[in-house]
Amino acid sequence: MISFIALASAAAAEAGHAATGEHESVALWQDPSLWVGLAFLIVVGLFWKMGVHKSMGSSLAKRSQKIADELDQARKLREEAQEILAQYQRRQREAEEEAKGIIEQAKRDAERLAAESRDKINEQIDRRAKAAEEKIARAEAQAIAEVQGQVADLAIETARTIISQRMDQGAQSALVEKAISELRGKLH
Repeated sequence: MISFIALASAAAAEAGHAATGEHESVALWQDPSLWVGLAFLIVVGLFWKMGVHKSMGSSLAKRSQKIADELDQARKLREEAQEILAQYQRRQREAEEEAKGIIEQAKRDAERLAAESRDKINEQIDRRAKAAEEKIARAEAQAIAEVQGQVADLAIETARTIISQRMDQGAQSALVEKAISELRGKLH
């Protein structure tokens, strides 16, 4: 088969020279294209016999398989990266939603605590005002009682003085005792 190709190429070269009119009468064995074609055929034949075409084919097949494996691995890595990216994006959305929930809960808690604090402060103010009013009322009652006691004592003393100046000793004692007991009964 190789020799057929060589002969065909040599004949084509001769025909090409003949068609252009450049044909000199050179013997076939002196034509350099014949020797180049023959050398080419010998080299190709040696490569064929040594199995270079098989090793080149297997080398190319291995290289092709390696490239296909690398492409598959790159595709898998890309898919994994996309999956990881999707997970992180989902986690980020979840974290953002959780943060929003926490912020909203904190706002509700702050409002509730503020309302409770206002209520407690108002309640404490009311209790203190009521306690102050009660204390004032007790102080007034005590002051009135003290004033009434002093007025009673003063009235008794004044009555004694007046009676002692106007009455005799016996009638005076009986009248004073009677007035004192009546006055004490009214005041207490």
